[in-house]
Amino acid sequence: MSRFGLTTAPRPTSVEELLPQGLLSRLERLDVVARKIFSGKQHGERRSRRRGQSVDFADHRPYTAGDDLRFVDWNVFARLDALFLKLYLEEEDLSLGIAIDTSASMDWGNPNKLDTARRLAMAMGWIGLCNHNRVSVHGFDGSGVRSLRTLRGKRRVSELGKWLLDLDPGPPKVPGDFESSMRSLAAERRGRGLLIVCSDFLEADGVEEGLRFIAGRGDEIICMQLLAPEEIDPVATGLSGDLRLSDVETGGTVEVTVTPALVRAYRQRLDAWCSALRAGCVRRGIGHLTIPTDTSVETVLVEMMRKQGFVR
Repeated sequence: MSRFGLTTAPRPTSVEELLPQGLLSRLERLDVVARKIFSGKQHGERRSRRRGQSVDFADHRPYTAGDDLRFVDWNVFARLDALFLKLYLEEEDLSLGIAIDTSASMDWGNPNKLDTARRLAMAMGWIGLCNHNRVSVHGFDGSGVRSLRTLRGKRRVSELGKWLLDLDPGPPKVPGDFESSMRSLAAERRGRGLLIVCSDFLEADGVEEGLRFIAGRGDEIICMQLLAPEEIDPVATGLSGDLRLSDVETGGTVEVTVTPALVRAYRQRLDAWCSALRAGCVRRGIGHLTIPTDTSVETVLVEMMRKQGFVR
């Protein structure tokens, strides 16, 4: 039986293995961006267009009965004999959520898809903690959603790293798992902000419905579709000859002979699936990135996400 695609590299066991110290220091200069405007529950360090009570003046508006007289601009009143209130740009905190698919198909490939998701979550979480955002991480699979919620500040980075390192692969998928996980995630999310979903999105069904649930609550959503090199180009990564392949999700097996026609058909189906996912994301205003797992974390954040305006 072919062992094609089974991960050969050891699983990371420390925060340093997830992200080297040198990379952390370079990522510290970055910030994640929610392109929508949100109303945070408390003042933070993120500039918003919402009018509030910070020190940065934004505009005036006419006074109406019941307004707080402390915000009347008395200099304008002296000149115009009319009451106007001073408006300010309020600073808000951002709720950064990172959801990782831990189903069996993610524990596959070289580099491993789940380990790549861990590294991306560690990097994005680090950026969020450096910028005093509220960071939450979630793992989802057929057994449900488990979460580490509301981390803030650099002192929580070790807690984040340990949680990610302890995130074990879950059971194989069954139809509807993705939809039910996204329904649960949408229900338990606190506040609104930026939600990043790391998955291969290789689901029999339920992807459209799941995306509808998480998009419906008002978050800015980014879908990071992680694909192993073996999935993108199976021939270049060693798939050849007469094989018996085993599905890591269902346990089912199939005997195949790798021919040019079979490879073309596979690539067409993969391209069609990825295109359909991307189109579904676009319809719902969701960002979509296809990320080969052999892409460096720095390339994903500094080039791919910055190009789409998710990182600055």
